[in-house]
Amino acid sequence: MTPPNHRDPAPQPAPDIRLVALDLDGTLLRTDKRLTQKTANAVADVIAAGVHVVLASARPPRSVRETYETLRLDTPQINYNGALIHHPAKRRPIFHQPLAAALAMRIVRAARRLDPTVFVSVEILDRWYTDYCDDTLQTETAKHFKPDFVGPLESFLHVPVTKLMFLTPPAQLTDLHETLHDKFASDVNLIITDQHLIQILHPDADKANALERIANNYHIPRHQVMAVGDAPNDTEMLRWAGLGVAMENAWPQVREAADIIAPSNDDYGVEFALRRYVLGQTD
Repeated sequence: MTPPNHRDPAPQPAPDIRLVALDLDGTLLRTDKRLTQKTANAVADVIAAGVHVVLASARPPRSVRETYETLRLDTPQINYNGALIHHPAKRRPIFHQPLAAALAMRIVRAARRLDPTVFVSVEILDRWYTDYCDDTLQTETAKHFKPDFVGPLESFLHVPVTKLMFLTPPAQLTDLHETLHDKFASDVNLIITDQHLIQILHPDADKANALERIANNYHIPRHQVMAVGDAPNDTEMLRWAGLGVAMENAWPQVREAADIIAPSNDDYGVEFALRRYVLGQTD
């Protein structure tokens, strides 16, 4: 069952995994953003074995809902890289760690001074606000949902912000990131997740911290937690979990942080990890 080009230092199942956290894009979902039936079946088998499965994504709740419902989950989910823990089954947030409105406005003004055309996208809980739209610069969520409000920044940047995003062409992203990092690194969690996208969150908002909260709520110690991901925003989650699994397609720093390198998201890497390290299947 072991595919080529992956690191597998623990051929035996990890001891008694009781909680699994799965990133979506680049991990659970294929590159074409599809959830395969084969992977869904593996998730169902893990749940039937009594293991809790949690989705951990940079996306807002509305953009995760279809996957959550397809998998028939009943667990809380990690949204906005950990700034929000939302419980879809209960239809309410159970933890929220936003940026202060005044800080968010300062960051936006600094970004617009450097790049007056930078696309500013603001998420407040599960609602999307912006002052204009640019169809050439989109998040995955923006491909399926329209903004809840389009208008002057001052009309909505007076309340705490769950996630602030800047979208700009890749050639301009490095300068913008360096400027914002120099000015605000001590005040925020600043993440590049795509070549055209910077995400800015509360400094304590992280998938690892959110996963720890959920694990504590279930009274599950970290050595019984497995986390699976591919992007820089998954790095600390993989380090925190008792077993960290990176996809073959993961960014270099994520692969370095992982205990296991599984096949890629297009080669059923999540299904492989669930069956081998949670269910103990080797064939």
